[in-house]
Amino acid sequence: MPEEKKQKWYNNARPIIGIAVISLLICGLFFPLLITGIAEATMPYQANGSLAHLPSGRIVGSYLIDNNFTRPVFFQGRNETNLLNASASGVDPDITLQQAYSQVPRISNATGIPQEALMNVINSNTEGTFWIFGSPYVNVLKLNLILIQRYPLVYSSYSADP
Repeated sequence: MPEEKKQKWYNNARPIIGIAVISLLICGLFFPLLITGIAEATMPYQANGSLAHLPSGRIVGSYLIDNNFTRPVFFQGRNETNLLNASASGVDPDITLQQAYSQVPRISNATGIPQEALMNVINSNTEGTFWIFGSPYVNVLKLNLILIQRYPLVYSSYSADP
């Protein structure tokens, strides 16, 4: 490549490379750090993932995403069958009332907790949606934490420190 063409290429490429580097720094570094700092200052609980703690202080999950409970003594999030029926992403921490009620017999059989008591836990922790829009739901992690707190003998291995 002749020297004149090299110089012309460099003169054309230099602003493009400069804009790319500046854009990368602004959009990939400074802006995320700014938004993270604002979130930490104004709403630290949400910015840190809305973590759930046991009374012992142990972190057991997040109220914002599915925590993948698989043991029969716990309420479980949306499995593959429920995902097909609900068209959800699979990371939603909430289930419909119908899905929660359908798990009551399994949990009652596995723990010995009366079905009526489990139904009361569900009913007292039902969350609505905005005004008349949407369907009532329950947060799986919240239900499971309530069970651990209300029935410490049944869930003693889950409420203790690791």
